[in-house]
Amino acid sequence: MSVTRLELEQAFRQSWGADTTCLNAASLTKWTPDNPTHGQCGPTALVVQDLLGGDLLIADVTGGTEHDEVHYWNRFAGGVEIDLTREQFEPHRIIGEPLVVVRPKEGPRAYGQEYRLLRTRVTAVLALDPDESHEYPMRIT
Repeated sequence: MSVTRLELEQAFRQSWGADTTCLNAASLTKWTPDNPTHGQCGPTALVVQDLLGGDLLIADVTGGTEHDEVHYWNRFAGGVEIDLTREQFEPHRIIGEPLVVVRPKEGPRAYGQEYRLLRTRVTAVLALDPDESHEYPMRIT
């Protein structure tokens, strides 16, 4: 099965919510429908990896007066990267050099409920079976 990048992005945008973020209660107020990517990078990168394969990347985010944090996204063969949540960062924020993260076989250690909920929503929008794991991988056309 193949999907366009636009279709993939739209599926995530329809699926993100306050209940799929990796934010704690104190910073959850930064998530709004006007800023839907805020706090979504971890679950989003995991679901993208489920659908498309590739590497899971992590990097430090610094700069400005905000707290330092980390950011997740995906890289594929040939060095192509997909980062559906980069827009959550203001222009003064600096995303450092990425490291490849080896995903635990048992699934995410943190925010597993949020990941599973996002996966269920995205696969429903894309009309896929949410119970298939790493069976795809789909292709971006």
